Amino acid sequence: MSAAAASRDITLFHAMDTLYRHSYDLSSAISVLVPLGGPVLCRDEMEEWSASEASLFEEALEKYGKDFNDIRQDFLPWKSLTSIIEYYYMWKTTDRYVQQKRLKAAEAESKLKQVYIPTYSKPNPNQISASNGKPGAVNGAVGTTFQPQNPLLGRACESCYATQSHQWYSWGPPNMQCRLCATCWLYWKKYGGLKMPTQSEEEKLSPSPTTEDPRVRSHMSRQAMQGMPVRNTGSPKSAVKTRQAFFLHTTYFTKFARQVCKNTLRLRQAARRPFVPINYAAIRAECKMLLNS
Repeated sequence: MSAAAASRDITLFHAMDTLYRHSYDLSSAISVLVPLGGPVLCRDEMEEWSASEASLFEEALEKYGKDFNDIRQDFLPWKSLTSIIEYYYMWKTTDRYVQQKRLKAAEAESKLKQVYIPTYSKPNPNQISASNGKPGAVNGAVGTTFQPQNPLLGRACESCYATQSHQWYSWGPPNMQCRLCATCWLYWKKYGGLKMPTQSEEEKLSPSPTTEDPRVRSHMSRQAMQGMPVRNTGSPKSAVKTRQAFFLHTTYFTKFARQVCKNTLRLRQAARRPFVPINYAAIRAECKMLLNS
């Protein structure tokens, strides 16, 4: 075991320890460094430990880790806790520690094994099953290899109107019994829409005929001549446009009653209670009385 004495000067640490023990009194610490009996021989912690003690320490470190109290209690009871901790940090600078670290890394790397992840084979709930995977045609046309087992198999793609695909997927509400081919299904999953609008969407987007169309007006006139009821074939917007505007035309007598019969009418009180009926008979009688007078 190569000691860390090359990078650690034990005499310097001995001098610092002596200065600390003499409360940083430099004169008294210097006098103690060279006693009367001769120079002091400083030894590193690595030199204090024998080879058997070093083996016990490595065995204890592998078992307990850095739990120095358990290491001292079970393996090295004759060593102080300070000595064990100091030896540990010196031992980490040795070549033996580096070798053990490399061996542990290689052992951990060898334990890593290839994990096999099976393919996710859960079927898609929207996938339309058939007797085999060969492409089929609409309504079981001649040349197909199987007959459709599902009513959805007899319909074309709702997006591209294709009649053949290696796989079909149900799309939309179940009662509509619509389906998409494999290409349009991937497009739907990716973009959330169809390549081509469906028939229902085309009806929504197409402009509905209004009464401004001469053909519609002639058709409505023929229905009126035959005594048939005329239905509004336009959109709700066109119905709103043809509806007559509401206009409240107030008579002069009503305007006069508002100005004269303020005590009886009480407009502010009536506005706060819109569901309470107004006594029009009393107001009319008061107006007639005022007019006659």
